[in-house]
Amino acid sequence: MAEHRFLFRRRVEFSDTDVAGIMHFSNFFRFMEVAEHAFYRSLGFSVHPFQNEVEAADGPNVGWPRVHASADYRLPLKFEEEVEIELLIEEIRGKAVMYFFRFWKNPDDSEARKVAATGRFTVVCVRFDNEQRRMKAVAIPDEVREKIEVAPAGSIDPADSNS
Repeated sequence: MAEHRFLFRRRVEFSDTDVAGIMHFSNFFRFMEVAEHAFYRSLGFSVHPFQNEVEAADGPNVGWPRVHASADYRLPLKFEEEVEIELLIEEIRGKAVMYFFRFWKNPDDSEARKVAATGRFTVVCVRFDNEQRRMKAVAIPDEVREKIEVAPAGSIDPADSNS
Protein backbone atom coordinates (compact mmCIF):
# COMPACT_ATOMS: atom_id res chain seq x y z
CA MET A 1 0.00 0.00 0.00
CA ALA A 2 1.39 3.39 -1.00
CA GLU A 3 1.71 6.09 1.66
CA HIS A 4 0.97 9.79 1.37
CA ARG A 5 0.89 10.76 5.07
CA PHE A 6 3.12 10.11 8.05
CA LEU A 7 2.84 11.30 11.67
CA PHE A 8 5.83 11.69 13.96
CA ARG A 9 5.91 12.88 17.58
CA ARG A 10 8.72 14.68 19.27
CA ARG A 11 9.22 16.68 22.43
CA VAL A 12 10.79 20.15 22.36
CA GLU A 13 14.06 19.73 24.25
CA PHE A 14 15.94 22.45 26.12
CA SER A 15 18.61 22.49 23.42
CA ASP A 16 15.89 23.25 20.82
CA THR A 17 14.90 26.51 22.53
CA ASP A 18 16.11 30.08 22.71
CA VAL A 19 16.63 32.13 25.89
CA ALA A 20 12.84 32.60 26.23
CA GLY A 21 12.24 28.82 26.23
CA ILE A 22 10.61 28.93 22.77
CA MET A 23 11.73 26.62 20.00
CA HIS A 24 14.26 28.43 17.82
CA PHE A 25 13.05 28.88 14.24
CA SER A 26 15.95 26.90 12.77
CA ASN A 27 14.99 23.79 14.72
CA PHE A 28 11.72 23.47 12.80
CA PHE A 29 13.88 22.43 9.84
CA ARG A 30 15.64 19.80 11.96
CA PHE A 31 12.28 18.44 13.14
CA MET A 32 11.02 18.26 9.53
CA GLU A 33 14.14 16.37 8.52
CA VAL A 34 13.81 13.91 11.42
CA ALA A 35 10.16 13.27 10.46
CA GLU A 36 11.17 12.76 6.81
CA HIS A 37 13.87 10.25 7.82
CA ALA A 38 11.41 8.37 10.06
CA PHE A 39 8.95 8.27 7.14
CA TYR A 40 11.60 6.85 4.83
CA ARG A 41 12.56 4.21 7.44
CA SER A 42 8.85 3.31 7.83
CA LEU A 43 8.92 2.40 4.13
CA GLY A 44 11.86 0.06 4.75
CA PHE A 45 14.60 2.29 3.32
CA SER A 46 17.60 4.25 4.59
CA VAL A 47 18.10 7.90 3.68
CA HIS A 48 21.84 7.30 3.37
CA PRO A 49 22.50 3.78 2.08
CA PHE A 50 25.85 4.53 0.44
CA GLN A 51 28.06 5.22 3.43
CA ASN A 52 31.74 4.87 2.53
CA GLU A 53 30.72 4.31 -1.11
CA VAL A 54 29.66 0.73 -0.37
CA GLU A 55 26.59 -0.50 -2.22
CA ALA A 56 23.50 -0.94 -0.08
CA ALA A 57 22.68 -4.57 0.72
CA ASP A 58 18.97 -3.98 0.15
CA GLY A 59 16.90 -1.03 -0.89
CA PRO A 60 17.75 1.66 -3.43
CA ASN A 61 21.25 3.11 -3.40
CA VAL A 62 20.12 6.74 -3.59
CA GLY A 63 20.20 9.86 -1.44
CA TRP A 64 17.78 12.78 -1.06
CA PRO A 65 19.45 16.21 -0.75
CA ARG A 66 17.24 19.28 -0.29
CA VAL A 67 16.94 21.83 -3.06
CA HIS A 68 14.26 23.88 -1.30
CA ALA A 69 13.22 24.36 2.33
CA SER A 70 10.74 26.85 3.77
CA ALA A 71 8.69 27.37 6.91
CA ASP A 72 5.92 29.63 8.17
CA TYR A 73 5.43 30.13 11.90
CA ARG A 74 2.10 30.72 13.63
CA LEU A 75 2.36 29.75 17.29
CA PRO A 76 5.34 29.20 19.57
CA LEU A 77 6.39 25.72 20.65
CA LYS A 78 7.84 25.73 24.14
CA PHE A 79 10.30 23.66 26.12
CA GLU A 80 8.90 20.21 27.02
CA GLU A 81 5.85 20.53 24.75
CA GLU A 82 5.08 17.50 22.66
CA VAL A 83 4.52 18.28 19.00
CA GLU A 84 3.12 16.10 16.25
CA ILE A 85 4.73 16.60 12.87
CA GLU A 86 2.51 15.63 9.96
CA LEU A 87 4.26 14.89 6.67
CA LEU A 88 2.23 14.89 3.47
CA ILE A 89 3.53 14.18 -0.01
CA GLU A 90 2.53 17.22 -1.99
CA GLU A 91 3.98 16.28 -5.37
CA ILE A 92 6.08 13.56 -6.99
CA ARG A 93 8.08 14.29 -10.12
CA GLY A 94 10.49 12.12 -12.09
CA LYS A 95 13.50 12.92 -9.88
CA ALA A 96 12.02 14.94 -7.00
CA VAL A 97 9.53 14.73 -4.15
CA MET A 98 7.84 17.72 -2.49
CA TYR A 99 6.86 17.32 1.16
CA PHE A 100 4.45 19.49 3.12
CA PHE A 101 4.69 19.54 6.93
CA ARG A 102 2.31 20.64 9.68
CA PHE A 103 3.42 21.08 13.29
CA TRP A 104 0.49 20.30 15.59
CA LYS A 105 0.55 21.97 19.00
CA ASN A 106 -1.48 20.16 21.71
CA PRO A 107 -1.86 17.08 19.51
CA ASP A 108 -3.92 15.10 22.04
CA ASP A 109 -6.46 17.80 22.89
CA SER A 110 -9.06 18.08 20.12
CA GLU A 111 -10.22 21.50 21.36
CA ALA A 112 -6.73 23.01 21.82
CA ARG A 113 -5.05 21.32 18.83
CA LYS A 114 -3.70 24.01 16.48
CA VAL A 115 -1.16 24.35 13.70
CA ALA A 116 1.99 25.94 15.13
CA ALA A 117 3.92 25.99 11.85
CA THR A 118 3.96 24.65 8.31
CA GLY A 119 6.89 23.86 6.09
CA ARG A 120 8.02 22.43 2.80
CA PHE A 121 10.97 20.46 1.50
CA THR A 122 11.80 19.62 -2.08
CA VAL A 123 14.23 16.71 -2.24
CA VAL A 124 15.96 15.33 -5.30
CA CYS A 125 16.82 11.68 -5.81
CA VAL A 126 20.57 11.32 -6.41
CA ARG A 127 23.12 8.59 -6.90
CA PHE A 128 26.82 9.03 -6.17
CA ASP A 129 28.83 8.91 -9.39
CA ASN A 130 32.17 7.30 -8.45
CA GLU A 131 33.83 8.30 -11.74
CA GLN A 132 32.98 11.98 -11.47
CA ARG A 133 33.10 11.96 -7.63
CA ARG A 134 29.79 13.82 -7.30
CA MET A 135 26.08 13.30 -6.85
CA LYS A 136 23.93 13.03 -9.95
CA ALA A 137 20.13 13.41 -10.10
CA VAL A 138 18.42 10.17 -11.13
CA ALA A 139 14.86 8.94 -11.58
CA ILE A 140 13.13 7.90 -8.37
CA PRO A 141 13.55 4.11 -8.18
CA ASP A 142 10.41 2.05 -8.80
CA GLU A 143 10.76 0.39 -5.39
CA VAL A 144 10.36 3.84 -3.76
CA ARG A 145 7.74 5.12 -6.20
CA GLU A 146 5.57 2.04 -5.50
CA LYS A 147 5.44 2.90 -1.79
CA ILE A 148 4.57 6.59 -2.01
CA GLU A 149 1.74 8.62 -3.50
CA VAL A 150 0.55 12.21 -3.59
CA ALA A 151 -1.82 13.23 -0.78
CA PRO A 152 -5.46 13.48 -1.85
CA ALA A 153 -6.78 16.82 -3.06
CA GLY A 154 -7.88 18.97 -0.13
CA SER A 155 -5.33 17.49 2.30
CA ILE A 156 -3.30 20.69 2.17
CA ASP A 157 -5.18 23.90 2.90
CA PRO A 158 -4.87 26.38 0.00
CA ALA A 159 -4.00 29.04 2.60
CA ASP A 160 -0.81 27.05 3.23
CA SER A 161 0.30 27.22 -0.42
CA ASN A 162 2.00 30.58 0.01
CA SER A 163 5.12 29.18 1.66
